[in-house]
Amino acid sequence: MISQFLFLLCFEQNVAQPRAIFMIIGLCLSQRDMTGDGPLPKPSLSAWPSSVVPLKSNVILRCWSPTRNVNFALKKGRITMESLQSYKLTENLAEFLLTDLHQGNAGEYTCEYYTILSPYTTSQPSDVLLLLVTGGFPKPSLQAYPSRNVTAGKKVTLQCQKPYNVVDYIRFSLLKEGMSEPIRHWRPLGNMAGFSLQNVTVKDTGNYSCVYYQKSSPFWASHPSDSLEIWVTATTLGDNPSVSPSTTSGDYTKGNVIRLGLAAVVLIIIGAFLIEAWYSQKESPRGSRSHSFPGKQ
Repeated sequence: MISQFLFLLCFEQNVAQPRAIFMIIGLCLSQRDMTGDGPLPKPSLSAWPSSVVPLKSNVILRCWSPTRNVNFALKKGRITMESLQSYKLTENLAEFLLTDLHQGNAGEYTCEYYTILSPYTTSQPSDVLLLLVTGGFPKPSLQAYPSRNVTAGKKVTLQCQKPYNVVDYIRFSLLKEGMSEPIRHWRPLGNMAGFSLQNVTVKDTGNYSCVYYQKSSPFWASHPSDSLEIWVTATTLGDNPSVSPSTTSGDYTKGNVIRLGLAAVVLIIIGAFLIEAWYSQKESPRGSRSHSFPGKQ
């Protein structure tokens, strides 16, 4: 009630008493302190296990707020998903579960949060998360040039090509196994898109695939391409090279043989010292007895 009164007072245009100016300024400043400076910071929205998921699967949309003690809302486009219940994990994190996904679930999602207590301030919306449900079109093909085996520091291009005469006005996305979002988006030149990975490292080793999808609603997406394994080999030992299991086991075997050989040499040396010390102590008493009575014959 007090905040509403101060709001009306601060924004009333017909204040006629000059002597009340200083009092009004003070009240308005205090009202600004109560409501905060501008909108709340925007939250972040992510998808688990991925924002590109197959038909009939489930996905969790996670909304994280930098502010505690808030409630959350999920939007698809401009529509608030009121029927979708949120599960509040902590004071600043909520999850929205989408089950048995179909093509109609694809789209652009955002989330917001708002304070529980008065004055019920609402945050800015999160960045848009594009949820793609695959299976709407035939799968594309994915190839690596010049080769799927590449040396660290070099360049490899992954070329994704869709079937001809399937659908127009599309985009391509490059996916990597273990990543929750596409690592690249690309507008195609004709029926294909080339994803260039520059200065690759061993961390770029992995299984890749690609999809193509409509760039506007309803955002239908293709089946993902067959998986393509990219293998990056480091050039120096400092780069932690990615090597095959047989090479690794061979290196370990050689190292163990060398260690065992050195240990054997050390044991032989120690044994020789011990034997020599034992013989020295054994000969010492005999020598002392033979020279203890030099005057007797």
